[in-house]
Amino acid sequence: MASSVTPPRGMRDYLPADKAKREHALGLIRGVYTRYGFDEIETPVVEDYTRLHAGLGGDNEKLTFNVLRRGLTAEQLSAAAASGDTAELADLGLRFDLTVPLARFYTTHRGELPPVFRSIQIAPVWRAERPQKGRYRQFVQCDIDIFGETGPLAEIELLSATAAALRELGITGFTFRVNDRRILTGMLAAFGFADEEHASVLITIDKLDKVGVSGVIAELREREATAPAVDALEQFLTREGGADALPFGEEQIRASLPAGVDESVIADLAAIGLAVEKADAAAGAERTAVPLVQFDPFLVRGMGYYTGPIFEIHHPELGYSLGGGGRYDGVVGRFLGQDVPASGASLGFDRIVDLLELDAASAGEQIVLVYDRDVDPATLVSLKSQLLASGARVRLEKRVKNLKGLLDRVTDAGFTAFAFVRAGDSVASELELKPLGG
Repeated sequence: MASSVTPPRGMRDYLPADKAKREHALGLIRGVYTRYGFDEIETPVVEDYTRLHAGLGGDNEKLTFNVLRRGLTAEQLSAAAASGDTAELADLGLRFDLTVPLARFYTTHRGELPPVFRSIQIAPVWRAERPQKGRYRQFVQCDIDIFGETGPLAEIELLSATAAALRELGITGFTFRVNDRRILTGMLAAFGFADEEHASVLITIDKLDKVGVSGVIAELREREATAPAVDALEQFLTREGGADALPFGEEQIRASLPAGVDESVIADLAAIGLAVEKADAAAGAERTAVPLVQFDPFLVRGMGYYTGPIFEIHHPELGYSLGGGGRYDGVVGRFLGQDVPASGASLGFDRIVDLLELDAASAGEQIVLVYDRDVDPATLVSLKSQLLASGARVRLEKRVKNLKGLLDRVTDAGFTAFAFVRAGDSVASELELKPLGG
């Protein structure tokens, strides 16, 4: 029986038109981030096993594709399989996100970087999870991060640049759902949850959009979380508008929270939202009835390394986020021995690209030369070179009986015009260009 020739599950091939669409979008994103003052870096696709399993990646660490050590014997593999302890078999792993590699990069090169470092990373990552719609085992992340900025300016820059990149792609209707991990822990304390319960309670609350209020409360009761605290949380969630996202404003945020949450954190978070709205308006974005930035008191973000403001990008046409990020001041400290202020934003590129329509015209003139069999190859190459010199993209195609099929195929590939080439033609400017796709 013939072996399968399809890609591994959760990974994809890209035909030329799809690849062109992706590269066009990536170029737009890079252009915006560069204009906003960020610099692009690159890190290896693999990192040390111990670094990827240092407790920074939450559940994603369990999804790492690990790389076996070289020189393992069959006996070592069998013994590990029998015991179930396979950790000693691997020394490397494919990166599951770009944040852990970036923190390692910053630690390695901090002496060569400016006091406030703004980075771009656009690269594939891998997670050994169950593939489903909008979720792949190999996918591209587009990250921007800022190191060395202690105040809310970092989050304002990140959100403003992210909004500009999405608008440059032609995506509208998105919103930023914003919260702060310190608000979450303050709320849990106000409800009466013990400090040691916070991590597990947040994991359950993070399921709110999937299982609803009743599902969250049922799971907390099943896990025997502090009963009076669960009752207080249920009462809070079931009040009018209890789990809804709200427009930004210090008073709105304060009114949506229980008493006892840190006032300075509320003020900083409100300032971030208002500044991003102002920056977006200054950039010429069209105003809508839906605020760009909304406060979501129960936004959690699954990564355990977040220490301050967090956010996700929501779109009304999708049941999942387009990206997110937040502040992670303690991550570099794991490698350096001292904390460094850090905040980042990540776009889920593979989810975003599904929303896009490629503007073929933006790629410039794209011409197909359909030549007769008796045209000399040297002439064809000369004509092609003349058109290339004018900045066009050019492809040579031999004329066939099914001309319509040929033209349909090159149209699908993004070409915008064609010309017939016959024996005796030698000057590109004299060819009759005809539009494709009309």
